[in-house]
Amino acid sequence: MTSARIPGPPASRHRCRRRNDSGPAFHLTTAGLITAAILAASASPARMPQAPALADALGAAAKPIPAISRNIAVGATEAVSRVDRLTAVVARRYKVADGAAADVVRTAFREGGRHGLDPLLILAVIAVESRFNPFAASEQGALGLMQVVPRFHKDKMPDEGAPAMLSTEPNIVTGTLILKDSIRRGGSDEAGLQLYNGSFDDETRAYANRVLAERRRIEQSIPK
Repeated sequence: MTSARIPGPPASRHRCRRRNDSGPAFHLTTAGLITAAILAASASPARMPQAPALADALGAAAKPIPAISRNIAVGATEAVSRVDRLTAVVARRYKVADGAAADVVRTAFREGGRHGLDPLLILAVIAVESRFNPFAASEQGALGLMQVVPRFHKDKMPDEGAPAMLSTEPNIVTGTLILKDSIRRGGSDEAGLQLYNGSFDDETRAYANRVLAERRRIEQSIPK
């Protein structure tokens, strides 16, 4: 008698399926993984405290350079270009060597910016007083580019005293201080220039008119 093969009980097949499916994670699809990750992130946002900082950092890195930085760079370039053009004007108009003209113009711009004075006004005073001759000297004892009289302005002069007034930088530094103080006391550029010249009582304002006219001529000579 041949025995019939009795198929295994359903419980046996179920056990085999359980052995093959060791856990739901082994058969998650790609979509399932993404969904699980989203759910986990939503349920526990505090597990990634670095995420906002990272996003902020990435966002900051992606931001364009603010326009103000470009404007500052452009403004600085324009200022340098103006100094160069003025240097050429001074060298040509007053027959000054390029290097000496550059020193005078740069110092006038620096001291003008430091004391809130128009650098062209400083250059105009130099033009009227000495025609850009750093060794100019008057019978009254005025020295250098801005014709500083040492005995009247000891409080504004460097420690080296009168000899320093024959050098470009000390003379312009001292002369600018005197001019600033004169304008402050006079109340206007015109009155300050008259004080600077020691002719405040001159009702014609002859000295001030000369300086301001020279300033206009310098400005008009600057190449556009």
